[in-house]
Amino acid sequence: MKLAAIDIGSNAARLLITEVIKNEKGSDAFNKLNLVRIPLRLGFDVFEYGFISKEKIGMVLQTMKAYKHLCNAYEVEHIKACATSAMRDAKNSADIIRKVKMETSIEIEVISGDLEAGLVYENHVAENMDKDHSYLYIDVGGGSTELSFFSNGILTYKKSFNIGTIRLLKNMVTDSNWDDMKDNIRAVTKGQKEVVAIGSGGNINKVFSMSKKKDGKPLSLELLRDYYKELGSVTLDERINRYNLRSDRADVLIPAIQIYINAMRWAGAEAIYVPKIGLADGLIRHLWDEVK
Repeated sequence: MKLAAIDIGSNAARLLITEVIKNEKGSDAFNKLNLVRIPLRLGFDVFEYGFISKEKIGMVLQTMKAYKHLCNAYEVEHIKACATSAMRDAKNSADIIRKVKMETSIEIEVISGDLEAGLVYENHVAENMDKDHSYLYIDVGGGSTELSFFSNGILTYKKSFNIGTIRLLKNMVTDSNWDDMKDNIRAVTKGQKEVVAIGSGGNINKVFSMSKKKDGKPLSLELLRDYYKELGSVTLDERINRYNLRSDRADVLIPAIQIYINAMRWAGAEAIYVPKIGLADGLIRHLWDEVK
């Protein structure tokens, strides 16, 4: 069966098309057929003005129509579309959702930050890791960061914080926002087994590919600090040219690394695994459970 997940984030909208089949052991296997990313950058409107501009609404509609055509071409049977931080905050999100439904028949659900954190965990990466550590999922987006904590085989904590890459670029993250995240991380990790981080989001995936590490190998906190200094020491244009980055990645990469560094530091985590999963992957799992 072919399924599709659409994740409308504060920086980009992603379409993930996946085929679910039974493997040799009789369990479900998820084969990615296509992943498309459009940098809508809704957060730049919302976090500054409180609503999504007419121009961006047009881009959302064009993107969703394109995604619908792709789903039809792949003969997708079920679609799940969710929107996160920017659409949560936008005063005109209900109007946009109505227009998308009318023109594409795709129904967008604006999900809470806590549900977003839970959906990232749906990938169950930590369950396949060793039991000698506890694990902190860190999912960094344009508008928010979702944290989930996994200890002794159990998900014990999940929370969303309004600390995101675009909010940081817009100087909209306060010291109290940082203190809230720090206090939560320290409280939930205190007295637990040594913490290892699991990172998701386009920015940590980009850092991982830049590092040339082999799949399955973690990035060290020290390496993230080196990248933070190195990328921050050059201009935006130099960053784009020297590291072969898209412009919509080059500006958010540094604040993203800052969030990962802080979260890891407060959790006492010296390493972060990057399994290249994200909200769209969690949505596919969630949709499959619903369909079953």
